[in-house]
Amino acid sequence: MSDIDYTIKSINGGLKRGEFSIEEIFKEHIKKIKKENPKLNAYLSVFDYKKPEHEEGMLAGVPCAIKDNILIEGEKCTAASKILKDYIAPYDATVISKLKDAGAVFLGKTNLDEFAMGSTTENSAFGPTLNPHDHGRVTGGSSGGSAAAVAAGLAVYALGTDTGGSIRNPASLCGVVGLKPTYGLVSRSGLIAMASSLDQAGPLTKNVEDAAIVLNAIAGHDPMDSTSVSSARKLPDYSANLNKPIEDFKVAVPKEFFSEGLDGQVNDLIQKSIAKLESLGAHIDEVSLPMADYALAVYYIITPAEVSANLARYDGIKYGYSAHKKAKSLLDVYLDSRAEGLGEEVRRRIMLGTYTLSSGYYDAYYKKAQKVRTLIKQDFHKIFEKYDIIVGPTMPTPAPKFGELDNPLAQYLADIYTAGVNIAGLPAISVPCGFAKVDGHDLPVGFQIIGEHFGEEKILQVAHALESH
Repeated sequence: MSDIDYTIKSINGGLKRGEFSIEEIFKEHIKKIKKENPKLNAYLSVFDYKKPEHEEGMLAGVPCAIKDNILIEGEKCTAASKILKDYIAPYDATVISKLKDAGAVFLGKTNLDEFAMGSTTENSAFGPTLNPHDHGRVTGGSSGGSAAAVAAGLAVYALGTDTGGSIRNPASLCGVVGLKPTYGLVSRSGLIAMASSLDQAGPLTKNVEDAAIVLNAIAGHDPMDSTSVSSARKLPDYSANLNKPIEDFKVAVPKEFFSEGLDGQVNDLIQKSIAKLESLGAHIDEVSLPMADYALAVYYIITPAEVSANLARYDGIKYGYSAHKKAKSLLDVYLDSRAEGLGEEVRRRIMLGTYTLSSGYYDAYYKKAQKVRTLIKQDFHKIFEKYDIIVGPTMPTPAPKFGELDNPLAQYLADIYTAGVNIAGLPAISVPCGFAKVDGHDLPVGFQIIGEHFGEEKILQVAHALESH
């Protein structure tokens, strides 16, 4: 078996049969990382072997990668920003504690757009990550390092975060599975905050079954996160019903997902996947999501507003990069530390957010965006009263070349099919559905399946059915 084919299940089986030890499988991955990562730049840091806390269970001894905005105690956590380049995490994020309890082994921390702000991983302060399918193209973002690591066989699975598509976008462009859970299903404690009402951690994996296994480990109530799912809610085994047939599933296809801007080859592959669902017994209907056209505008008002509040803490005083040695006043410390420590896109979003929250503009922008957010949620809710899932493209195009999305607006438009899911707090998964031929390269295309709140079982079931056929 080649290392690119390693899955959670195959490693679990190999360990049980004594074909290799946990340390051997870890070192095999580290050896490949040291060889391939200088080209790809998927990892920002690589760890030494640490014996797992437990050696029982599906994830025990399985090597994984973690996006570098998720805290692992005693390890660097940079959020791909100069302002945090030497920051050492003082505690574990809840998702890390849960993975440690499951016996996970951590290979290292992966690259991202700075503070998770971007759709290509070109905004990292430590250089972009290259797409394993074509090194001249982007991985998507912001979890580009995690997606590339899984796609290139440099990790069995990885964790990413998704604020407006940041798991699903790179999953689509790198040809892996990316799951964004329901808001609140997975704890945000120990994630470096970007937009607190939208952020959600989730897995990037080689297949749907692995996504379900990782979700089993990281989901659940956390008293450290006030938006966490209630402890009274009984969570299912997400891998239990994967093989159930999807006959009689009612599938909604929003016509707004197939408008101008959708690449022709992507459209063809999405239509084939929809036809495949129909052949498996699902009922397909075209529907309308009228507020979908406003999702991106709402997202890019709410997100910068929350960014401007969350990033106020990086002031060059308590932790992170500080310009205090050359500053002449306290104000200079604040201004110089942020100007030198934060990248262009981060500064842009802070300024946009501060503007939309300022006196005289709050009602016109932020308050209005929150009202439209409610309407977007209602749109989705109406569809889920009649349908089990919503499907469509994850991304409008295959992976663009570096520099192709050369202005902020072009990058923002990459979130057109994904941002509405975060605004409504819904779960969604991107699964590979084929390859587009571009400039002699086969570039992956992702198919997005959206569920109602806590509808992970259904979207995983449909994703698995597509993958299996």
